[in-house]
Amino acid sequence: MTRFNQPLGGNEMPRFGGPATMLRLPTQSNAKGLDAAFIGIPMDIGTSNRPGTRLGPRQIRDESRMLRPYNMATGAAPFDHLQVADLGDVPINTFDLKKSVEIIAAHYREVLAHGTIPLTLGGDHTLSWPILRAMKERHGPVALIHVDAHADINDHMFGEKVAHGCPFRRAWEEDCLINDKVFQIGLRGTGYGPDDFDWARDKGWTVVQAEACWHRSLAPLMADIRAKIGDAPCYLTYDIDSLDPAFAPGTGTVEPGGLTTIQALEIIRGCAGLNLVGCDLVEVSPPYDPSGNTALIGANLLYEMLCVLPGVPQRAG
Repeated sequence: MTRFNQPLGGNEMPRFGGPATMLRLPTQSNAKGLDAAFIGIPMDIGTSNRPGTRLGPRQIRDESRMLRPYNMATGAAPFDHLQVADLGDVPINTFDLKKSVEIIAAHYREVLAHGTIPLTLGGDHTLSWPILRAMKERHGPVALIHVDAHADINDHMFGEKVAHGCPFRRAWEEDCLINDKVFQIGLRGTGYGPDDFDWARDKGWTVVQAEACWHRSLAPLMADIRAKIGDAPCYLTYDIDSLDPAFAPGTGTVEPGGLTTIQALEIIRGCAGLNLVGCDLVEVSPPYDPSGNTALIGANLLYEMLCVLPGVPQRAG
């Protein structure tokens, strides 16, 4: 009998039954004793276009019910090595975005105080900023792997400094990031000016636009990123709109010409060996994908993130 929590198996309870938690895992009221935890942030008050990401965590959890404990591709068996539970949702103030930023940061300080690695179900991308603020207090500035269609480095949106297009500008201002270890992958689409992505480059960040990813494996890119990050604490933030809308239409700001699900798996599996201190999966908006496939992909990518956390062995080769 293992001492680690296990997902509820499909032969114990039909997949359409059982607890409505991530991977049908047990819940806890706090992070005590956990190596990693799934946390929802049901928020869309930072969005500038189509809403609905407040419903993302609930549907991601629902679509995770088909996930099984063993990764047949990488050999990872996270539930044999880590104590994991679902900590439920952060109780944001849905009428006050700035207050919600403070609530999120405080919530993650408490989780990180237990030495737990948070895996976040979003929610709009504003949430990454307060999490990175808490990360800095625990680990110091962190390396960042940011997978997205958009740079999210706006100075303001409609005069507001807090929005889903601004989190990494705010994180940079607060010295949350190790500038020569920040990587943005998948950026694309139209811009307000020809230099829209150059602000990040000027700070020493590496920007890999989507066109540089077309028709190729991203395994070599990830090998290069791993070498450059080394053993620095690293945060992975994955916006589902990095994927082409053919794969993930259920999001607020779709852009054509995006990554494939295979490339998404290459990116996340390519993080194995990094000192990951936290991950998030954001911008799933269920109303724009009645099939549930966007949330299902999100659930699978979160599981893959769990599989590459420190302490989870991978199959050799």
